[in-house]
Amino acid sequence: MMDPSPTNSVNGFYSFLTRGIDDLERVFLSTNFMSIQFLQRVLSLLRSFHSQLTLLVQKLHLPVGEKWLDEYMDESSKLWEACHVLKSGISGMENYYSAGLNIAASLDSHRHLSPQLSRQVIRAISGCRREAVGLEEENRAMMETRIQPLSLRLDEKVSIESKLNGFNGFRGVLYAMRNVSSLLLMILLCGLVYCWPESNFLRGGYEGCLLFGSAFMISTARLQQRVAAEINQINGRPGILLYEFRRSKVAMDELRGELERRCSQGVAVPDWESEVGIGERVENLRGCFGMLRSGAENIIGQLDDFFDEIVEGRKKLLDFCSHR
Repeated sequence: MMDPSPTNSVNGFYSFLTRGIDDLERVFLSTNFMSIQFLQRVLSLLRSFHSQLTLLVQKLHLPVGEKWLDEYMDESSKLWEACHVLKSGISGMENYYSAGLNIAASLDSHRHLSPQLSRQVIRAISGCRREAVGLEEENRAMMETRIQPLSLRLDEKVSIESKLNGFNGFRGVLYAMRNVSSLLLMILLCGLVYCWPESNFLRGGYEGCLLFGSAFMISTARLQQRVAAEINQINGRPGILLYEFRRSKVAMDELRGELERRCSQGVAVPDWESEVGIGERVENLRGCFGMLRSGAENIIGQLDDFFDEIVEGRKKLLDFCSHR
């Protein structure tokens, strides 16, 4: 998680957002596109921003019982719902990566690779690919029913400066947080749940010039444009963009291709581990699915911690208001 930085003021919070987005852009440029490593950083940054926002609220001397608390609660409710969709999406990968790891395990217990065993493994690979297709279909439906109503978007325009300065600048902070949360959540959803290449997230961007937090807006727009450009370069149908998920499907296809070639020749392999073509592909498959499993478990753990932080933040602000 990003190192905490004092955010005793509205301007300090904008600076904190800008540094965080700039750091994330550097991670984006140095890691595989939509990798577990990158998405873990995205989630960590989202958590940091949320915790700093909660701390800032307590220092702004906001009036008790005003609309600012309702607005904060509305935004944290959206965050809660979106993160539950993220958890559902990545939890749904368990059957898929378990099936993939079982393929490698079944080969471990049968060193002698007969044409019959090869055909069994090919059928198992086909079953695993069907799991992937089913997972993406479920996730697509979940995006339509649960995420689209949240209206996560990046191009909301506010032209009245006085509105942003409301509640000692907190309304502007909330507007900034709404935009950055939308960007980070859409990145996570595209990676872990489902992505449509033609979505507004990819075509849109920040329009106009806001009078507050301009450095933050520039950094956020630049990251959004970089992510959108990478997604637009990916050919094929929409789906889960997680790097390890895509790599696992390639690993299965490579192993299946090698097994089909052996089957067509009708040749048995006394010890497949000694065969470079098969051995390397089995190890690659095992490694890809192993990384997918460990990464999924790590992100689920982060999300569970984030749920606790959201609940604690809401409780803290309610207590803060009731004791003033």
